[in-house]
Amino acid sequence: MDIVTTAAGMKGWSRAARARGGRLGLVPTMGALHDGHLSLAARARGECDVVSLSIYVNPLQFGPQEDFARYPRDLKRDAELARGAGVDVVFAPDDGEIHLPGHRTWVEVSGMQDALCGRSRPGHFRGVATVVLKLLAIATPAAAYFGEKDTQQLRIIRRMASDLHLDCAIVGCPTVREEDGLAISSRNAYLTPEERRAAPILHRALEEGAALARAGEAGAARIVARVRGTLASDPLARVDYVEAVDDETLETVTTVRGRVLLAAAAWFGRARLIDNVVLSAPEGLPT
Repeated sequence: MDIVTTAAGMKGWSRAARARGGRLGLVPTMGALHDGHLSLAARARGECDVVSLSIYVNPLQFGPQEDFARYPRDLKRDAELARGAGVDVVFAPDDGEIHLPGHRTWVEVSGMQDALCGRSRPGHFRGVATVVLKLLAIATPAAAYFGEKDTQQLRIIRRMASDLHLDCAIVGCPTVREEDGLAISSRNAYLTPEERRAAPILHRALEEGAALARAGEAGAARIVARVRGTLASDPLARVDYVEAVDDETLETVTTVRGRVLLAAAAWFGRARLIDNVVLSAPEGLPT
């Protein structure tokens, strides 16, 4: 497995792979690799001839009071995990390789970037979209792989790729969970033992909302209230948001019809965790 640290080097590596007729897959990450990332690499390995994985802690997606400085970084560990997952090349650039001197170009996906997590993290998705577009331009993959846990990110990137006519498939992959249902995340490392025991309530609450919808409840407000109520029952959970939105546009819905995304974010100590489920329309309602 190769480790490439420059944009020019990654472009050359990808160009050579394409010349050999290989289909390239890219797994964009910020490092601190876990089983969720490795599942993306496995999916890419099964669908592509060549798999690249980027490791770049993107400063543009962190707010001034967020955890950029303490975000875990261990390239040696991550490279070994990537190698074990069948990755062919790790692209690990520094800021100067991603943001050239005088950088002043940004990517914004209007409306979608301001919903859900965007309300409490202003500018976050502008930073995500800008850097993901740069990674796609550098690595030139045929497909890029993202987890459904970061569902708003996935949908924003899909919209960006479609709007800009990018020749790259944006592939969503199922959320990987611990045995107790907690979605695997690099930020789970911030949890104290007590917070870790409490954190699975986020997924349980969302599943209660999904069960309510399956039982015939079509009112989004009542489903959201059930999730909020369950989260409020745990003193360690501090709710950021719970919302039911259109699965494609991320616009708030009042009635469960078609594919509706039920998404939530909550703080457990210093760890802000996110999760989501897709609601099914009750039988008899138009979809």
